[in-house]
Amino acid sequence: MLLELHQNLNPHQAYRIKKLKRQLDHADNYEEWKSIALKLDEESGAQEWKYDNSSSYFDAEIISHRLTLLRRYRLQGRTADLIYILREGFTYDVANIGHPMLFAETYIGTKKLIEDYIEEVSQSLAYIASEKCENLSLPEKLNFFENCQKAYGQPALMFSGGATLGLFHSGVVKALMEQDLMPKVLSGSSAGAIMTGMLGVAKPDEIVEILNGDHFYSEAFHFRGLKELVKGNGGFADVLYLKKFLVENLGDITFEEAYKNSGLDINVTVAPYDSSQDARIMNKYTSPDLLVWSAVLASCAVPILFPPVRLTSKRYDGVHTPYLANTRWVDGSVRSDFPQERMSRLYNLNYSIASQVNPHIVPFMQTDDERYRKDLLSWPERIVRKQGKVLAMGVMDFTRNRIGRVPAVQRLVDHGYGIVDQRYYGDVNIVGKYSLRHYRYMLQNPKPNLFKLLQKEGERATWPKISSIETHARIGKTIQHCLEVLNHPQTRQRYNVQATQCVDA
Repeated sequence: MLLELHQNLNPHQAYRIKKLKRQLDHADNYEEWKSIALKLDEESGAQEWKYDNSSSYFDAEIISHRLTLLRRYRLQGRTADLIYILREGFTYDVANIGHPMLFAETYIGTKKLIEDYIEEVSQSLAYIASEKCENLSLPEKLNFFENCQKAYGQPALMFSGGATLGLFHSGVVKALMEQDLMPKVLSGSSAGAIMTGMLGVAKPDEIVEILNGDHFYSEAFHFRGLKELVKGNGGFADVLYLKKFLVENLGDITFEEAYKNSGLDINVTVAPYDSSQDARIMNKYTSPDLLVWSAVLASCAVPILFPPVRLTSKRYDGVHTPYLANTRWVDGSVRSDFPQERMSRLYNLNYSIASQVNPHIVPFMQTDDERYRKDLLSWPERIVRKQGKVLAMGVMDFTRNRIGRVPAVQRLVDHGYGIVDQRYYGDVNIVGKYSLRHYRYMLQNPKPNLFKLLQKEGERATWPKISSIETHARIGKTIQHCLEVLNHPQTRQRYNVQATQCVDA
């Protein structure tokens, strides 16, 4: 944490902090982790930072003013004024309160002013939905909250590729579900597509069973012998084993049917083998009749490892038919690991959570502190990264101009463009920590011990992000809860009785 670097700690304090950090690294669950993290914030002095409103990352004056008005209008029952102020700044990052650096200084929480503001917005919304607010009829309240939901948007959780390392994603899901922070919009590429598909076809009460890992224990990877490789017509791994694994676990379910089962909007990224075409996201809107296992299989078709595959749809009468019969498909993460821009248009997203385990990406990922720091010492790395990207693009341009007409070279260069030029960050990033042993796990078939190891790594990587995700999600969850209360039959009956009494009077 940044604050610890600037404090003059006495030896006794430094020892206690070091001891707490060791305990933090070995916490078994989030409650234990949070308790230790709070002690660390107290011990290091980071708790004092929360009460200091000065920051270059958000406008404290705007938030303080809005907080004062919201609190005053709610306590005075001035509904019209309260709604006016709420509508005026209805976004999760008003005055930049969603900036990642506001969650990088402490283990738990952010500025007290921001926490108070979000709490007040939630209380104000709850007041408008309650019986205390008598100025609005039920239809008016419903209309207000439906508009709020559209204006505020919703989050998405995106799973990267990463072969067997994708078991990390199960830990991310487990940690978020335990805190009731699991988004309803999911996307996945390659290994992330398997996680997305399994969650998407399951009923809500089946997800806990999925996270136990039993569904993952299978011979999904089977490498072909030398004789088979010499014959060609395939990659290093036998796609039939992976197909069998997916059909067994995802069933004969289309994207449209998956949504009816789970209530989750799932998106799977695939790319046409013809690299002149853009990658696509498959979901209940773009491909409602496409079988989920088919899309996931295509998204796992990593070039060289697996051959390109064809997609399969299910017709209205249950008959399987080819989807764009003349097109073959490959792993979508090569060109679009996180398709957040396209999903934003479909689902009205306000922020994204990225679970990143791609082995060729993780070593180059930066922390929020590294990405957003502005001091002179950060300039050399910024320049190297920017110029490195320019150089890589230049080499690929040179290659394309010289020998780009060779189909294999053209595909290789286009895949290279996709890897170098795409965005690998979300608004909140949960990133695996790799050592050399992780690269040995990549193409192993999942076994109980490996599943538990990678799942726990996913949980531990998620715990430090829970505080930030909670802050982002609080208002959206309040809106959803208010709508559920207002749409409840008992609430409607109560308002009908009140309306009848008014008419009789």
